[in-house]
Amino acid sequence: MKIGTLVGSLALGGLAVFIGQMNATALPQDGSEGGVSAGPDVIVGAIPDVARYAPGTFNSVEYASYAIGTTSCNIGTTQLQWQPMPSTLHPTIPQNMYRYSNGRFEQIGLSWIKHGFCALQQTLCGTCTPAGSGCPTVLGVGCSDPYTASLNGDQGDLKSRRGVNAATGSFGSNYSDPSAETAEPTSIRERLRVKRSDLNPSSNPGAQYFVEGQYAHPDDAAGGNDDNNCSYRKVTVGTTWSTSQGYPLTLSGSTIQQQPAINAWQTIQTDVTTREYDVVGDGRFVFAYRTSDNGNGTWHYEYAVFNMNSHRSGGSFSIPVPAGVVVTNIGFNSPEYHSGDQKAGTGGYNQNTPWTATVANGMITWSGVPYATDQSANALRWSTMFNFRFDANQPPQSANASLGLFRPATSSSTATAVSMASRGPSVPPPPSNPSDLNNDGSVNGADLAALLGNWGNSGMGDVDNSGLVDGADLAALLSAWTA
Repeated sequence: MKIGTLVGSLALGGLAVFIGQMNATALPQDGSEGGVSAGPDVIVGAIPDVARYAPGTFNSVEYASYAIGTTSCNIGTTQLQWQPMPSTLHPTIPQNMYRYSNGRFEQIGLSWIKHGFCALQQTLCGTCTPAGSGCPTVLGVGCSDPYTASLNGDQGDLKSRRGVNAATGSFGSNYSDPSAETAEPTSIRERLRVKRSDLNPSSNPGAQYFVEGQYAHPDDAAGGNDDNNCSYRKVTVGTTWSTSQGYPLTLSGSTIQQQPAINAWQTIQTDVTTREYDVVGDGRFVFAYRTSDNGNGTWHYEYAVFNMNSHRSGGSFSIPVPAGVVVTNIGFNSPEYHSGDQKAGTGGYNQNTPWTATVANGMITWSGVPYATDQSANALRWSTMFNFRFDANQPPQSANASLGLFRPATSSSTATAVSMASRGPSVPPPPSNPSDLNNDGSVNGADLAALLGNWGNSGMGDVDNSGLVDGADLAALLSAWTA
């Protein structure tokens, strides 16, 4: 019974839960608009507590296992259905963890989704008009409902994210049991799982960490109120690893309501730019980026894309790279789907295969296995963030990034890609000698290596501007050799 569990949790750890609930103030919509949302509108009003579980090792990697509490608030004007399974009229709740370190903001962990089953009628977010007494299957207008970390970490109520269409909040009730699909230790299965190495204080000096909760609900989505359902809170990581509970996590500060954790990057580094992009007939992506001068004649380009609630998902990411720009230190990061999540039926299982990067045709493009080949491929799915980065020998200028969509177009969502205003490398000045590819004043082995490294493509090494790096360009470079 939920009430009994809640009372027990408050009795044992009541002060931490109470403080966590009080350090939050409900804001309408995305946190910048005024008024009350028309229709039902569920948000994460507070992240009040953290639960720890036994670590585990899988495929020679050691993992910590956590869960976070999430207190929902209905800040809309009508009630929200909270029917338990097998009904689909209730919220699903993912949990995520992020790390900021050395200028990079990355997602380092995620959980399966908790399914709501009844709602207390409390007052975290203001005046509550209860939908009933006890724990009814409806959340009243203005009311809040606490799900403690222990509830959100209960594996009996955790199901795969795969079955949810976050753009509509809808899902099916036919979930497979992950224990039948993997050999992962029971304690780390389905919960908020993080590599020990991503938390180790000695390996991550000065790192900052954040946890995030989100609600997806069909009524909320139908009312157009599903873009304010993420909230986050900072956590600190303890220094002592426990063989029974991993590293301790301590919540810090207040819950930042109605904002995804990617927004924390801009609060740490104020030169980060953050923008939101909606796919017509689908969901929202949040895009953040930062460019910086390395001080050695190169510039660093760092991008992060968070899929808040797009069912179409992301399948590729591209940035323009003008001809003559030298790109190095290309990188990519994605969190691990686990416990069999995203595996579709008896199909493939490429869910964590890193996206590959290609520099060609005036673009640098990261892409994974396409949907037509494997529906379980590693895609930028809902409540997930991917990172892309590189260095270039040219300073930034305005450029449009392109996020290719993973799932095929539908009658209501026909777009194939999302154009995102960004920054990318500028066009390099023409070299005094076309064969001096790196413009260092001489034609030598470095230029030859650059030409051969782009053989058969356009761009770098195309000395005669024919559109292709070939033997004619090699001959021209060798004839201009100065060493």
